[in-house]
Amino acid sequence: MDASDAEPTANEKLIEEEYRVWKKNAPFLYDVNLTHALDWPSLTVQWLPEEGKSASAADLVNHKLILGTQSDESAEAEANYLMIADVLLPSPDAPVDARSHNKEKNELGNYAGTLSKVQVKVKIVTEGDVHRARYQPQNSFVVAVKSPKPDVLVFNYSKHPSLPPDSVCRPQFRLKGHTDGGYGIAWNPLNAGLLASASADGSICLWDIKEAATEVAALHTFRGHTGGVEDVDWSRHHASMFGTVGDDGRMLIWDLRDSGAASGSDSSVATGKPRFDTLAHNEDTNCIAFNPHNETLVATGGSDGVVKLWDLRNLSQSMHECIGHKEGVYQLSWSPFEEAVLASSGEDRRVIIWDTRRIGQEQDPEDAEDGPPELLFVHGGHTAKVFDFSWNQNYHWCMASVAEDNVLQVWQVAESIYDDGEDEDESQAGDAATGKKAADEVADEDLEDDDEVDRHRQKRQKH
Repeated sequence: MDASDAEPTANEKLIEEEYRVWKKNAPFLYDVNLTHALDWPSLTVQWLPEEGKSASAADLVNHKLILGTQSDESAEAEANYLMIADVLLPSPDAPVDARSHNKEKNELGNYAGTLSKVQVKVKIVTEGDVHRARYQPQNSFVVAVKSPKPDVLVFNYSKHPSLPPDSVCRPQFRLKGHTDGGYGIAWNPLNAGLLASASADGSICLWDIKEAATEVAALHTFRGHTGGVEDVDWSRHHASMFGTVGDDGRMLIWDLRDSGAASGSDSSVATGKPRFDTLAHNEDTNCIAFNPHNETLVATGGSDGVVKLWDLRNLSQSMHECIGHKEGVYQLSWSPFEEAVLASSGEDRRVIIWDTRRIGQEQDPEDAEDGPPELLFVHGGHTAKVFDFSWNQNYHWCMASVAEDNVLQVWQVAESIYDDGEDEDESQAGDAATGKKAADEVADEDLEDDDEVDRHRQKRQKH
């Protein structure tokens, strides 16, 4: 029997039913919501800072996204690509009533008459799956790529054609130092050209690409974890400080001044120890994010499904644990607009937005069943593990998220959800207006006889 004819499992049926409930409630949850099926899963997504008016419609603004590919290993002729895509979003000053709901496509926003909302404009050949791609804050044309291979590749996409002439990988820089691949990568936001990378080989490498040749040796290598290093992030307030987390469950906070690395020493191996070393989670710690607004606030996420908040002035224990994910947390990001707002994504197919100002607020028993008070919103539009997501710096409360189901989703939370002064008339969906029940509960009366479940959601690749 063909695999496509096999009966769906109980878990697959549940996922499908949850998706139908989310789809039904989407008009109450979002001001903008669009779904785009990719040829291959993208493990990475990031909004670029550029935006511009659309040539196709006055009420649309063109934004740009970084994406990648994770092609099927059996497809020997299929190359992997770093991709730059254009995304059309409604202009923020467009009339609200122009943001119509396309029930057939489940899209919200002023998209009438446009041929495509997402178009890949640039494809650059890489080596191996694109695990993570991040642009340099001081020059957004420069993008660093992590893969399963040891080398970190850096591309200036303005120096590449829109489509590759062949299958040869031609990075502007090839960064040497690791013996294995990984996921964690971060540009220093205060020191242009300084890049940190975390690897499964247990090391953290630093490079400075300013005035570098094509092949760049690691400026410094740090070792402190007893297992693979999953993620790395820089402080937005101190150019010498960064943090790492790993499979050993630990969070290490490093300061270049402690190791001599900030002095311009030529030593390739930094001899200093981390400034702080704490057990963050009892299972793998997968991600770390420094708050861009508050210099002492750091968040971590682990395979235990918990998001923890930490105060750098006292790391003996976490300040708070955000409980809402049902499986491991793999990505974290603070809002660029709101100091207290944090988002997380994970293996449970969810992107959760937390508002830490609501920690400790009183709840009635019914609300408490849906989650803690700081759980502001649950995006339940994906049907597989969410690999990555990104806040749009130019579009308030707008995100892009990518998942194992080959799907890119661009969505903006409805203003009625995060605005404390919402009118009762705007809460038409009841509990669905928070996104909590719409994502997590399936009632028989909510299910519709709908045989047209999006076909691309059946096209999944194993990560």
